[in-house]
Amino acid sequence: MTESLNKEPNQPTQTHQENPWLEIVKTVATAAILAFGIRTFVAEARYIPSSSMEPTLEINDRLIIEKISYHFRQPERGDVVVFSPTQTLQEQNFHEAFIKRVIGLPGDTVEVKNGKVYINNQPLKENYIAEKPLYDYGPEVVPKGQYLVLGDNRNNSYDSHYWGFVPLENIIGRAVVRFWPLDRAGEIDREPIDSTPEQKSSLLGEPYSYQLSVTSYQ
Repeated sequence: MTESLNKEPNQPTQTHQENPWLEIVKTVATAAILAFGIRTFVAEARYIPSSSMEPTLEINDRLIIEKISYHFRQPERGDVVVFSPTQTLQEQNFHEAFIKRVIGLPGDTVEVKNGKVYINNQPLKENYIAEKPLYDYGPEVVPKGQYLVLGDNRNNSYDSHYWGFVPLENIIGRAVVRFWPLDRAGEIDREPIDSTPEQKSSLLGEPYSYQLSVTSYQ
């Protein structure tokens, strides 16, 4: 009796090898997409091109700007923030981001007089400024959803006392770390050293020292 076996002859397994250049392109494209995502949604590096935030930040300082925290909380007084130009600044042909310190919160009444900043009629204790402001401003009430920002180099900063308030949606992120130059690298801390929780809750009150403060772009 003859048994019929319908078997295919053994065939060698074929392996498909992609072009190595295509692999490189895929790797670079993936890295670029990840880098874009991180820069857009998480953090980015920025440098300081002007003296408006001295002595906290100096020209050519390199900073890391984080973009996550303001999705969970509002900016706080003392934060050093990077923001895109407001409508007023755009009309003046400013297109690059600014970096300043948040001074006035929504609803605050801000006034500058006699070399001091007053928030709701209380003097603001500031150990980070280059010198006392030589100008008067206000009193002005900060609108809802907006912030008053000033440069630490008060008399050499183009900031809110010239052009107004910064809407929340213009704020890109918060400066958290200076990574260059190395001899001044470290965290940018808005809160004082060895302060009590009550002192940390506000920049209004008794004088205190800052561990590391920050300066601005424009």
